[in-house]
Amino acid sequence: MEAWFALLVGIFFTVAVYLMLSKFIIRVLLGVAVLGNAVNLLIFTGGRLTREVPPIIPEGAESLAAPAANALPQALILTAIVISFSFFAFLLVLSWRAYSDLATDNTDEMRVAEPADEPLPPLGY
Repeated sequence: MEAWFALLVGIFFTVAVYLMLSKFIIRVLLGVAVLGNAVNLLIFTGGRLTREVPPIIPEGAESLAAPAANALPQALILTAIVISFSFFAFLLVLSWRAYSDLATDNTDEMRVAEPADEPLPPLGY
């Protein structure tokens, strides 16, 4: 089952890179969202996928008797979900602002015109 998740992580990363290389802001935002999900799934898969044995040490024992699920990756994923959601919300507002000011979501058309070749004023120290 972990092999299927590894394949799914690879597909997610491929789709995310493809979308982030686009010249349209909306596709870049979707690529960032898919990339966050790919990283979360990668961390989750790295922490083992066993559900049969909880990570609880029995009384009187020094360590776990059998391989168990690791709770640390799950806690890291919960934190990463909150951070990626806030980052995505920030990028969404930033792209909305750029779209409302420039009336386009194409990054090639978002270039600011360069000023004329006027000499810069001298620095007055």
